[in-house]
Amino acid sequence: MELTLQDKILQIGKNAKVSSRDLARLNAKEKNEILFQIKKNLISNCEYILEENKKDMDHGREIGMSQGLLDRLLLNRQRIENMADSLDTIISLNDPVGKTLSAFINSDGLNIAKRTVPMGVIAIIYEARPNVTLDAAALSLKAGSSIILRGGKEAINSNIAIASSIRDAIKSLSYNENMVQIIEDTSRDSSLYLMQLKGYVDLLVPRGSASLINSVVENAKVPTLQTGVGNCHVYVDSSAKVDMAIKIIENAKTQRVGVCNAMESLLVHKDVDKKFFAELQKLIDKYSIKVYAEKNSKEYLKNVDDAKEDDYGKEYLDMAFSMKIVDSLDEAIDHIYKYSTGHSEVIVTESYENAMEFTKRVDSAAVYVNASSRFTDGGVFGFGAELGISTQKLHARGPVGLDELVSSKFVILGNGQVRE
Repeated sequence: MELTLQDKILQIGKNAKVSSRDLARLNAKEKNEILFQIKKNLISNCEYILEENKKDMDHGREIGMSQGLLDRLLLNRQRIENMADSLDTIISLNDPVGKTLSAFINSDGLNIAKRTVPMGVIAIIYEARPNVTLDAAALSLKAGSSIILRGGKEAINSNIAIASSIRDAIKSLSYNENMVQIIEDTSRDSSLYLMQLKGYVDLLVPRGSASLINSVVENAKVPTLQTGVGNCHVYVDSSAKVDMAIKIIENAKTQRVGVCNAMESLLVHKDVDKKFFAELQKLIDKYSIKVYAEKNSKEYLKNVDDAKEDDYGKEYLDMAFSMKIVDSLDEAIDHIYKYSTGHSEVIVTESYENAMEFTKRVDSAAVYVNASSRFTDGGVFGFGAELGISTQKLHARGPVGLDELVSSKFVILGNGQVRE
């Protein structure tokens, strides 16, 4: 009798639970050997992975995916080599398992230590980003936890190809290949069943659109770590240098429009150097950017569409952004507070006082002074890679790296003590 989808997902959960015990016994050297073998497999299977990615790209074009989403989906030889090289960084990082976070001897003579331990089983639900398949698996393995991958239908062929390479690498070293498993079904039901694997999944990470994250928050019966939608703001203060501001806006908006750390909203102080608007217009024309702004912006820019209320809260993931001219730093901060998703915010200013006020009052995972929001990334922050960018405050915030993927336990050494 063929298993139902729910039974198949349950079996994956059981397999993950068993393999997590096998993985927890491995030391840093053994885990790094697995990662190195994965790197070799990824390179040797490059052509196969590219063939499978082409199927996803062709389908994406057929259904009219935006250029930004297609860029997220695309793999080429250089990107696969970069993915493989990222494993070297993860290998070089210290093992997050077995660290002593604190230790003391109490009045009873007990040596009480708090140490990091593997999470157990991690699951991730994500969309059109095949590189996430590798990043998530590598980070989870290094952190000593098994992982269940549930990617979106847009990248399913690419994801299966990458996951197969990873599983083959693990198996070739005579370890349990179920340390990494992929759910090949891309229906909503498979996600729902995964969200409800209480007793098998120790941490679930949704990485993708607002609708995906909301679905997980509403339906999950297992602990979740939300990686947020990126409605990232750049605020150009009255004292900002025009050249610097334009350079940051160009990078934050146009380098890769389909990523969560791209600029989606621009705030400009009304007293900014008037040369700024002429340079901004050149930038808009150069990239054919769609701008949604309040009517007063039309005094300075041409071909601007009137902004509706919901335009300021959008993650465009395209050559588009919302814009507002503000009267003060306070108004800019209030606007960010109202519309931000808590990801990354930027101030461009020559005022140290305003910069410090901005960093103090803006409540997002990453707050920048005179730098692009595009730097919010696990690799840039020294984590090697990340499972996502967390916009919640418990238990992790910002790029989710190795240290955020472990738990802790207390180890107490005694000499026959009993409690009086």
